[in-house]
Amino acid sequence: MARRIFLLSRIKNKATSLPDKADILAFIRAQPGKVGTREIARAFGLKNALRAELKRLLRDLADEGTVEQRRRKLHHPGALPQTVLADVVTRDRDGDLIATPDEWDAEAHGPAPKIRILVPRKPRPGEAAGLGDRVLLRVEETEEDGGIRHRGRIIRVIDRPRHRVLGIFRKGPRGGRLEPVDKKMLGKELVIPEGATGDAEDGDLVAVETTRTGRLGLPSGRVVEKLGSLASERAVSLIAINAHSIPHVFRRETIAETEAARPATMAHREDWRDVPFVTIDPPDAKDHDDAVHAETAGDGGFIVNVAIADVAHYVRPGSALDHEALVRGNSVYFPDRVVPMLPERISNDLCSLKPQVERPALAVRMVIGADGRKRSHTFHRIMMRSAAKLSYEQAQLAISGRGDEEAEPLVEPILKPLYAAYETLVRARNERSPLDLDLPERKILLKGDGTVDRIIVPERLEAHRLIEEFMILANVAAAETLEKARVPLIYRVHDEPSLEKVNALREFLQTLDIPFAKTGALRPEAFNRVLRQVRGRDAEPLVNEVVLRSQSQAEYAAENFGHFGLNLRRYAHFTSPIRRYADLVVHRGLIRAMKLGPDGLADDADPAALAEIAAAISATERRAMLAERETSDRLIAHFLADRVGASFDGRISGVTRAGLFVKLAETGADGFVPARTIGDDYYRYDEAHRAMIGKRTGETYRLGDTVTVKLVEAAPVAGALRFELLSAGRKGKPQRGRHERRRSERHGHQEKRKAVRKRR
Repeated sequence: MARRIFLLSRIKNKATSLPDKADILAFIRAQPGKVGTREIARAFGLKNALRAELKRLLRDLADEGTVEQRRRKLHHPGALPQTVLADVVTRDRDGDLIATPDEWDAEAHGPAPKIRILVPRKPRPGEAAGLGDRVLLRVEETEEDGGIRHRGRIIRVIDRPRHRVLGIFRKGPRGGRLEPVDKKMLGKELVIPEGATGDAEDGDLVAVETTRTGRLGLPSGRVVEKLGSLASERAVSLIAINAHSIPHVFRRETIAETEAARPATMAHREDWRDVPFVTIDPPDAKDHDDAVHAETAGDGGFIVNVAIADVAHYVRPGSALDHEALVRGNSVYFPDRVVPMLPERISNDLCSLKPQVERPALAVRMVIGADGRKRSHTFHRIMMRSAAKLSYEQAQLAISGRGDEEAEPLVEPILKPLYAAYETLVRARNERSPLDLDLPERKILLKGDGTVDRIIVPERLEAHRLIEEFMILANVAAAETLEKARVPLIYRVHDEPSLEKVNALREFLQTLDIPFAKTGALRPEAFNRVLRQVRGRDAEPLVNEVVLRSQSQAEYAAENFGHFGLNLRRYAHFTSPIRRYADLVVHRGLIRAMKLGPDGLADDADPAALAEIAAAISATERRAMLAERETSDRLIAHFLADRVGASFDGRISGVTRAGLFVKLAETGADGFVPARTIGDDYYRYDEAHRAMIGKRTGETYRLGDTVTVKLVEAAPVAGALRFELLSAGRKGKPQRGRHERRRSERHGHQEKRKAVRKRR
């Protein structure tokens, strides 16, 4: 009680000294999960210099492990957030389901905490879970009960346990065998007995239910579903779609609702049909959900207009379209197809901002000063008519004086104001100094039969940066408007790197004689200074890769903690509602905030429900990224399958105890070199140097080193490549084990004693 009275007295008055650690920890304990540096400073009345001292004190507490930072908020070590992705692992004596968090740092916090799952009397669809399920939970901390101090309510079952194996059926004289598509099962085939093959033909993608996994012989199974054929040009993406349970067939009620949709009218809209918007997209884009326009302002600044397809008009809350869009979360892009979030009539027709066609949109009008900073903005619900559709290459060639018949007439009235406004925005962007990583992206181009034609690295044009900068500006404006109107929203957030990752990066940079400051607030500019030091040097790709790996993963959240990479205090996705559910939620919020129609976010929208949606669509985003990457790996493995034995130049892209990962320069393909096949030595993994070092010779293979490898195996179905190193590593010092070091140290001490005796 005395402690509490003391705290209250400190909080009521402006402090003249920094509170001690005990006071701060007591304050954090009283407000679990909701306190950050700003809240502590405000509560204790800390100003100016004391705030700076507070940051240093909190950093010391984090270094000690007394508190930890998550989403720029302070927590007790090992505390769980309110919304958790968890795996159901067991039952207790009473039969209650017990789950553990999907992501947990066991080295830092010990064993993962257990969560007792509360089961409602009448579970709603999607709430009933079982062992092995992956679930989204709303968690609260309670008094300890049988060693368990967390309980959770199921928001949604994300994934069910897989009692089946996906693979390619290979027909044999009696039955056949299954070649699994999972890399983890590479080389572990299943026998399909005669009579258990269903109607599968050789080369079909099938689902097999395992029936025996005995100690002798190969495990066996039976075909339970035929999913497609490898002869089909869409077979490779079908593997990822089925392996990750990505919904790809729209339900009947969704299609019926889509077919009943009618074009929007002028109701609740302003007439912007005379504004000469233009869409700038990839040449193969089928939907166009954003259009841009700029004009000069009298003070040397610009007025920038960004129009975004009004998806909210067609996808109403609670509708079949809305339900399915939420389940999908986002569109998934493969080289041979797109699995859309919305049916094509919505995404490619009614909501696509086609040239010379009237389309409904939400637009933001932004006034930009001569210094590139946004002065003001307003949102409008409009009817527009795009003046033209250009590709990035068309726009760039046209502004460079090499425009074609379609783009040349647009240079003076449309493109020049756009590029002039962009050049102004760049000034403010450079001052903001967002994270400036240079990581080229490869694109797989297919032939008509669905096989790989070639792999290219598209040139990064000013036209790409122009659209990117306009979209960032519009996203910031959306977040600011909703915050000001106090309308709940889903933010796009990116936390700063964890202390562990920053320390690991610092240790690695020391091996390259590159300093990384220990003091001061962490900002993207600190990483940019490192990147500038290596620009043009051999180490540039390596350092870019390591800096990328040190960063946190961006996600969606109902709680704002800023976007570290973009160096923005508030940010919300607004510009792609055709392909991202988060953007649709933001559109509905803007319609409500600006009173733009009856189809906005409900007045009683629950922020907790938005937190659940944010967690769910973050999970679908990660699922899409993994599926897209695996499909690219499989296509490239198919492409290289007939080049086994050939040699390639590459760069070491990963180092683990098991071996080296190598990325090929020609295709960007990733393959593996097992540690046991490296040279004639025994190689040890050196974590600090991100290297494998020979025990006897000291020969070193380090992350980022250029190497020559031979392709010795390609497994197209799993998307796996195995390499053999042809080039020698760096010269280094032999690595001695613990016993050898001790023996050497004892020998050194003996020699010193002898030398001392001689001098005497």
